[in-house]
Amino acid sequence: MKMVMAVLLCGITALSAGAKVQSKVVEYKIGDEAFEGILAYDDAAEGKRPGVVVFHDWMGVGDYVKTRCEQLAGLGYVVFAPDIYGKGVRPANAKEAGEQASKYKADRKTMRERALAGLEQLKAQENVDTDQIAAIGYCFGGTVALELARASGDVRGVVTFHGGLDTPEPMKKGAFKGKILALHGADDPLVTQKDVAAFMQEMRDAGVDWELVQYGGAVHSFSRKDSGDDNSKGAAYNASADKRSWQAMKDFFAEIFGVVGSRQ
Repeated sequence: MKMVMAVLLCGITALSAGAKVQSKVVEYKIGDEAFEGILAYDDAAEGKRPGVVVFHDWMGVGDYVKTRCEQLAGLGYVVFAPDIYGKGVRPANAKEAGEQASKYKADRKTMRERALAGLEQLKAQENVDTDQIAAIGYCFGGTVALELARASGDVRGVVTFHGGLDTPEPMKKGAFKGKILALHGADDPLVTQKDVAAFMQEMRDAGVDWELVQYGGAVHSFSRKDSGDDNSKGAAYNASADKRSWQAMKDFFAEIFGVVGSRQ
């Protein structure tokens, strides 16, 4: 896949006066198509740092993924949120988001290509240790993160938060050398226990070092506060699952990277 990289850095955003975490819009191309992701890092950190790719949920590159990128940058990582949908494609509501997410769920080849392109964008940053990279994703982005692993993406680990676990093309044995952590709402009606069982069998068959954590009482989208609090709708925020899953991710990173900086 030919990727022409034209990086445009703009809109530097500090979290507050004197803050060291910076976030920037990064424009890049895959072939002739333009994309806009978000890069975040601590500009006070010296030397090369571990990197994290953060795949956006079905709403695309927006405030939610930007906030997660800045949180990770505050822990000492260099972070990049790729744009799976393309420049200017930003769903305004659930209907539009569903249409976009469904498009790429039905076209895993393109999903994998864009995930791999996002990984290459992170690797191209001069402050990234390219031997220490992980990928995470939320909801739709969790699906993308797993497809990156299935496409033999060269990362040390993958974490999925309430993401889709199914795939039309299961991972081949020995294809992925990293570790996988799946963080799942035990009562999620959108990712059924049948999907969970199939995922576990896929991981076993592929010989992957994997772990699945299921949070009782949690449904889909448990990490988004704007999901409401009504589990009967299938998607709802769960403060406990949100907190525990974030800690589980940090522990996972400590395992695959070691302690990073003083804020891990």
